[in-house]
Amino acid sequence: MKEKLIDQLDLAGYIGRFEGLLARPKPLFIEGDRSLHFRFIRALEEVEFKSPPKVRNCDDLWMRLGKQAVLGLDDIFEIVKIVRYFMYLKNLRIENVLGEWLAEIEIPEPIVAISKMFDEKGNLEEHVDERLASLKAAQKQNRDAIRQTLSRMVGSAKLGPYLIDRQIHYVNDEEALLVRGGFNHVLKATVIGRTTAGFFYVIPEAIAKLKEKEAGIVSRLEEVYYDIAKQTSLTLGGWLKFLKFVDGAFDRFDHYQARMQMARLEDLSFVLPARNDVIKLADFCHPALTHPKPVTIDFSNDVLMITGVNAGGKTMLLKSILAAAWLAKYLLPMRCDAKHMKIGSFKTIEAIIEDPQNVKNDISTFAGRMRQFSRLFTQNGVLVGVDEIELGTDSDEAASLFKVMIEELIKRNIKIVITTHHKRLAAMMAGDPRVELVAAVYDEKNQAPTYTFLQGIIGKSYAFETAERYGVPKNIVQMARVEYGEDRERLNELIERSSTLEKELREKREKLEREIEALEKEKRRYRELNDTLESELYAKKRELEAIYAEATKQAREALKQRDERAIHRQLGKAHKTVQRAKIEAPKRMETFAVGDKVKYRKNRGTIIALKAKEATIEVEGLKLRVPLSELKRSGNPPKAPKKKQTSVTLERSQATAGVKLDLHGLRADEAIEKLDKFLSDALLAGFDEVLVYHGIGTGKLAHAVRTFLQGHPSVKGFHDAPPHMGGFGATIVEL
Repeated sequence: MKEKLIDQLDLAGYIGRFEGLLARPKPLFIEGDRSLHFRFIRALEEVEFKSPPKVRNCDDLWMRLGKQAVLGLDDIFEIVKIVRYFMYLKNLRIENVLGEWLAEIEIPEPIVAISKMFDEKGNLEEHVDERLASLKAAQKQNRDAIRQTLSRMVGSAKLGPYLIDRQIHYVNDEEALLVRGGFNHVLKATVIGRTTAGFFYVIPEAIAKLKEKEAGIVSRLEEVYYDIAKQTSLTLGGWLKFLKFVDGAFDRFDHYQARMQMARLEDLSFVLPARNDVIKLADFCHPALTHPKPVTIDFSNDVLMITGVNAGGKTMLLKSILAAAWLAKYLLPMRCDAKHMKIGSFKTIEAIIEDPQNVKNDISTFAGRMRQFSRLFTQNGVLVGVDEIELGTDSDEAASLFKVMIEELIKRNIKIVITTHHKRLAAMMAGDPRVELVAAVYDEKNQAPTYTFLQGIIGKSYAFETAERYGVPKNIVQMARVEYGEDRERLNELIERSSTLEKELREKREKLEREIEALEKEKRRYRELNDTLESELYAKKRELEAIYAEATKQAREALKQRDERAIHRQLGKAHKTVQRAKIEAPKRMETFAVGDKVKYRKNRGTIIALKAKEATIEVEGLKLRVPLSELKRSGNPPKAPKKKQTSVTLERSQATAGVKLDLHGLRADEAIEKLDKFLSDALLAGFDEVLVYHGIGTGKLAHAVRTFLQGHPSVKGFHDAPPHMGGFGATIVEL
């Protein structure tokens, strides 16, 4: 059933790419607390890690160990790969909730010892058993003897006339020579094959004896391998409960890492389902589309009914809503604006999309649809998508039937998204507050669908226009228009006019809302500025009062003096005190607005936010919070920045400060020294964000940089740069 839904929603390619990142096949659903799993996945965002090795399912191994069977060395190495990966993860010393979870997994010493028995390719290390070293040395010596003997024979003058070529041939994994008839006069050998030309593949008698010797060595090696496997299996059997636990933990981490790798590779985001049934998509892109137009739609009501132009994206909108809910249910990443996405929780998700009629089930289209709907009346908490709801029967009759059915399904807490070309059902349900209408928008001027949607209206199908666009002769379409009737066409025009007016009204309302929001921001800014000035005025008043009180006191002291020179000295002091109270006329501060092009020291940027005395400006993708007093208008707006290259040069805002640092080619200690000075300069310059390029390479430099940033007292946080600014090869640092 799940696989069918994946195909219906066009998610097969996405799931195929995701499953390729798993260490071994497993169900997509993660058992347990979804919120906790979400926390672990997000914690993994902070970690640079290598992918787990490919391993096979170990259930059969646990069963065999439970029955005290002897595992093969290949089987034991599968277990070793899992244990080694957890040892690697623990050595990363992750400092978050994920690190706490890993710290609780203590690997017993006997299991650690078993993990050290194999090399990276799964071969036993010679130190495991002293017999291995001598047997492998004897095997190597014997193989060298075989090669040397064959080389001597190939170069023999006596055998030369009988050799077809001077190569060593492998027949059934046996080294052989290719000779012609009569070879037995000069060589004792066993024939093991014959060519169509009448030549013979032979094994010389000397080689056969060496082969027998090698077989004996191999037999003794197999005995040693079996002894080691038997003893190791006995040890593993004693730790069977731990092995089952760590195997489950491996699958759990495998779920996390595959999701995180998918998000990093395709620049995707995670959305945690809420405990409600609200769906609000924000810039969601369906994974199956190569160049998708992001979808933003509010599906808070119980029913979403999509009408409008043919081939305008109605079905893809339906699939996008269901796909977003399904991806969130399984904690799979998606391309969207995650901050504004809202997706509820649903027990199941069902798609009634394809035509159920076929020869095998001997059922009509409409009957098949009724069978699909009948199953819904026994369920609750379901999200259902129905494409072309009146498919297979008279639309007028179906409208009345489906209206009653939909109203009943709403009572059962079933959320439904519907597409339809017919307006009767939409018109009948338009007055229901539980129903949200959406229309696919058509571009009349260019006579093409826009693949955008307008909520709150019923859309026109544009069947005649679509027919013309796909090559139906115009005279045929015109005859169809006449047949359709002027009254119905007029009704369609009224519907379309209503849609156009509604669209214009919404655009005007959105524009007014943006203007009101901008004015409110400006109002708040001036209120903050006024409060700041009042505070400064009050402080200045207190300062003046103190100065004049001191001057008055000094003047009174002068009046008490009898000596004229002492009086003058005291009055001079009072005069100097009064001089401190001189106030310079305030400099007029230039006013700025969001969007203004400005210059801050040597950096040019754009204002993106304003406060009373501060502005946040964007400089080449980085945000800086700077004093308004240090901003100047930029007469010539900066040219559009060129596409970021892998290697950039350090641009300095002052003699010692800049917003970007390139560490490519440096050793870790050199890079840290340079980074430390760079951050100090950036802090003195008042920057909020800086960009550090370190590249990807082996990951050592990136790890050193991030380790240093974690311990820096002035670093608030850091994260990977977006793809256009360097991706995983660069880090944005928040100061």
